Amino acid sequence: MARIAGIDLPKNKRGVIALTYIFGIGNTLSSQVLDKAGIDHNKRVSTWTDDEVARIRQAMADFKVEGQLRSEIQLNIKRLMDVGCYRGLRHRRGLPVRGQRTRTNARTRKGKRKTVAGKKKAVKK
Repeated sequence: MARIAGIDLPKNKRGVIALTYIFGIGNTLSSQVLDKAGIDHNKRVSTWTDDEVARIRQAMADFKVEGQLRSEIQLNIKRLMDVGCYRGLRHRRGLPVRGQRTRTNARTRKGKRKTVAGKKKAVKK
């Protein structure tokens, strides 16, 4: 089993797909890494040799992935909140950041809806 950037890659998948299991690597970047390492895209992870895994690690040294990338993203969000810009305020309040509507939907960011009891009208005599 190939272990790259602290992630165990699935053995039965093609190399170009298996590399996408690493946070920060998508289809395009996995293709670039395999091209740089000189490995066939359709070759399964189980057939990779130790030398090929080492070449992939070498090719990925230029990119921020996994923990390093996650911490950079968190620092960027923290910076936005500290500055007090609009995007930072939306992050702070837990609302959608990229202009989505909030009157309906937005359940992922706002959370599960809580029922609020209606106000009872005073009875007139």
